[in-house]
Amino acid sequence: MGARGPAPKPTVTKRLEGNPGKRALNMSEPQFTAKAPPCPRHLSDEARREWRRVSRELLDKNLLQVVDRAALAAYCQCWARWVEAEQKMAEPGFQMMEATDKGYQYVSPWLGVANQSLKQMKAFLTEFGLTPASRTRIQVPEQGPADDFDEFLARKR
Repeated sequence: MGARGPAPKPTVTKRLEGNPGKRALNMSEPQFTAKAPPCPRHLSDEARREWRRVSRELLDKNLLQVVDRAALAAYCQCWARWVEAEQKMAEPGFQMMEATDKGYQYVSPWLGVANQSLKQMKAFLTEFGLTPASRTRIQVPEQGPADDFDEFLARKR
């Protein structure tokens, strides 16, 4: 039997959104270490670059915890697959339709890889609040200067 309705949002996301439903927040939700998990070794080079880019941003907004490693790794690998598929389709001589030795045509498998990767990426991006639509529902408290030097620069402005 499948789940009913939309997936529940984490309490931190509800708080950042200003708790628009005004329902009681789950004060017993498990809390995990808020730090960037180590990048898995099995990720491709492209996935590792995406990991570094995204994990810093998520951590800065307190949206990443150690236990998010698998979800972030899956997103990054989907990103890398999509990039590879797009590169293959951009190569000279690429054709959307390919012919078999019997003359039948079929759609290139790279198109399927690209489309499936985009679909999976969107699901992960939404979970982390990384799409324009999901971002509009999050309110990040104003953050002060990170250290004494930043505070000094802020006063000089």
